[in-house]
Amino acid sequence: MTLSTQDALIHLMVVAATSDAAVSDRELEVIGSLVTTLPVFDGFDPETLSSVADEALDLVKDSSDLDKVLDMILGAIPPRLRDTAYALAVEVAAVDVRLSQEELRLLEMIRDKLNLDGLVAAAIEASAKARLRRAEPPAQ
Repeated sequence: MTLSTQDALIHLMVVAATSDAAVSDRELEVIGSLVTTLPVFDGFDPETLSSVADEALDLVKDSSDLDKVLDMILGAIPPRLRDTAYALAVEVAAVDVRLSQEELRLLEMIRDKLNLDGLVAAAIEASAKARLRRAEPPAQ
């Protein structure tokens, strides 16, 4: 399967959403919002988002090797968009503000495979945390 850059970015967001075993409605909303608003998706037909996301879900379900799935996805992302790819994955994983161990591990795998500088990754993570923080802490 050969992916376009935009399809690969969507696949990566879907993989990030599935890392805690369930894709929430909020995660799907965030993916849709990112695809329709960010310049990296200029020219992408939003009508195809559902089918691209379904392909990504099928890929994750059908594979027993997450490393291979990530290698295929990340192989379609040019070096100049590696930080963008990581930022999108973090944005989706951090939707619920609290990251599970599975989500943290997946983000670590993505960061390592993208060969991102630690300071760049930390800045992306801090930025997502700041953007997603609520005025009032969530009820325990």
